[in-house]
Amino acid sequence: MSKRITADEVGQHNTENSIWIIVHDKVFDVTNFLNEHPGGKNVLLKVAGTDATKQFDNFHNLGILEKYAQLQIGEVGSSQEEVSNEAASGEGPFGDLVPFGDPYWYQDFYSPYYNDSHRRVRAAVRKFVETEIMPYTFEWDEAKKIPKELFIKTGKAGILAGICGTPWPEKYTDVKPIAGVSIEEYDNFHEFIICDELSRCGAGGTLWGLFGGLTIGLPPILKFGSEELKRRVAPGCLNGTKNICLAITEPYAGSDVANLKTEAKLSDDGQYYIVNGEKKWITNGVFSDYFTVAVRTGGPGMGGVSLLLIERDMPGVKTRQMLCSGVWASGTSYITFEDVKVPKSNLIGKENGGFKCIMHNFNHERMGIAVQANRLARVCYEEAMKYANKRKTFGKKLVEHDVIRNKLAHMARQIEATHAWMESLIYQTCRMSETEAMARLGGPIALLKAQTTQTLEYCAREAAQIFGGLAYTRGGQGEKVERLYREVRAYAIPGGSEEIMLDLGIRQSLKVAKSHGAKL
Repeated sequence: MSKRITADEVGQHNTENSIWIIVHDKVFDVTNFLNEHPGGKNVLLKVAGTDATKQFDNFHNLGILEKYAQLQIGEVGSSQEEVSNEAASGEGPFGDLVPFGDPYWYQDFYSPYYNDSHRRVRAAVRKFVETEIMPYTFEWDEAKKIPKELFIKTGKAGILAGICGTPWPEKYTDVKPIAGVSIEEYDNFHEFIICDELSRCGAGGTLWGLFGGLTIGLPPILKFGSEELKRRVAPGCLNGTKNICLAITEPYAGSDVANLKTEAKLSDDGQYYIVNGEKKWITNGVFSDYFTVAVRTGGPGMGGVSLLLIERDMPGVKTRQMLCSGVWASGTSYITFEDVKVPKSNLIGKENGGFKCIMHNFNHERMGIAVQANRLARVCYEEAMKYANKRKTFGKKLVEHDVIRNKLAHMARQIEATHAWMESLIYQTCRMSETEAMARLGGPIALLKAQTTQTLEYCAREAAQIFGGLAYTRGGQGEKVERLYREVRAYAIPGGSEEIMLDLGIRQSLKVAKSHGAKL
């Protein structure tokens, strides 16, 4: 419950010894913050005892208030009232209700895809993100890492296990799905909502750092690993005490997975693989405890590829952080394996059968990238819409200029069309068998990934134009847009570049169509 404080009460605290201010109807006691204020204490003294919302909005995002929530002492209103801060999770409009700032069903549009369990997940993840993640993304990005405590909090909340695909991995974690959803009813739309709501933080580095390696490194083990391997590795990764990554890309082989060169040769006694090679651009590699590694155990091409679990404490494993233009907190690394001795029991799947294991998770990986990219495009749009409604030029708000509304309209139409396509494909994954989905959805999901990343690129550019110089500065009001403009390439290239996705989308769709008797 939040205490109600009248504006008159706030007005009485207007000196250096006791200074209260109002920002967006919230009352803050900033007395002890005076000497810490980045703009100097005089900035706060000028608005002591008053509503400082207008001055605040000139320099800050609303999200910064969460970072200093400990300074809030109440909300403006009758002193007789108290109000609950708990987010509603039932039916009805949800969120800030910015037009197109959230998917349609958030604004109580009818949808065949969602029920009350999905609404509960939506509310729970939003609250978690706004409390535990959103206020800190800038400092984590600048520090190029996220705190270990966040992994553990996210694991306990049921979020990490919730984004590794379905069914729920109940054999390997005691954690239950978030928001009281039963294991039996947990579906791909719950996972979709978790990923979408996490992406509202507007920081690809935080997203990739938190679960980028997990969602691509652990599923091959859960699907193809031995029971001993699953029980040894999965619990720690799902509860956030351990980290895992997928190491496929090399200096010599990116999207051309079949031509990777890292070698794994059997020892003379046949009990170990001796691994030598390099991997590059590996998400989470800097801090991972486990590496799901694609190696060459046989001849050239896809038929000679295997998957091995390599562990951090095995002699010969070295990682170093790479300097990239975006996703700074993701722990992107260059890895070298020098005569690493890996027990044969760490083989994932069959020897020389690794290519199948890699391909098996590509639809899930690409859908995850698509979900993130489209929500990040929506973040760019929402930030631009909010800014356009408060920034004035030539005597009127930006949103009152035709050219700005035109930019917002083009952003919104692309985001909504893409989101609808995404929902349709996710519904197919809920209805199709695993085998059918792998065959029929590979093409459409590849095209969807290209669509979402091109939408992100468009929206990041247009939002940056609306913000102007603020989107060219790290931090401040344009923080999210500036960061996402740098991170576009991190979504357009990994998981299959746009060019390869577009080509694969058509080739795979033609193949499936012909198998069903298409008249071509």
